[in-house]
Amino acid sequence: MLDQPTGTVFPSTAVAGLSPRQRLHLVLLGVADVARSTAFFEALGWTRSPTGNDGFAKFDLGGYALCLISREAFAQDAGFASAQGSGFAGVGLIYLAASPQEVPRILAQAVVAGGRLVKPATRTHWGVAGYFADPDGHLFEVDYEDAWVLDADHRLVVDQVNAT
Repeated sequence: MLDQPTGTVFPSTAVAGLSPRQRLHLVLLGVADVARSTAFFEALGWTRSPTGNDGFAKFDLGGYALCLISREAFAQDAGFASAQGSGFAGVGLIYLAASPQEVPRILAQAVVAGGRLVKPATRTHWGVAGYFADPDGHLFEVDYEDAWVLDADHRLVVDQVNAT
C-alpha cells in the first residue's frame, strides 16, 4: 500500500473487517491558530513534544497525545469542503493501525458496526489513512504512518518518531 502514489484510495468494502484494539492514540483538535493554541497549553504547564512541527503540535498525555492542527487542514484531510458551516466539528479521535493493510479493514468493521465511512483508506504523503463517523457523527481517523512509535502494548510513544 505504501508503494502507491498519494491519493490512491483503498476500498473498505472488498476486505474482511478487523476490530481495532480497545485503545485510542491521539485526540486531534482543529484550531484557528496552531501557535496560539500551543502557547495556551504550554502556559498551562504542559510540555510540547519535540517531534511535532509548526503546523502540528503534540502534547504527551501518557501513552496518547493531544494534537493541534489548523482547522482548515484538518477539514481538508477529512474530505470536508470547508472547515466552517459544513457540519465539521473540528475534533477527531485517532486510532493508529499496526500496518497499512489494517486501515481499510478497520474502516470496514466500523461500517459493519453501524458507523458511516467518511473517507476511505487513502494513500497520504505519510502513510495510509481514512475516516469513519460513529452513529452520533463523531469523527474517527484510522491511520498508519511509519513515523509513529508504538510500544509492545500498542501505546503511542509520543516523544519518539521513526526516521522516514
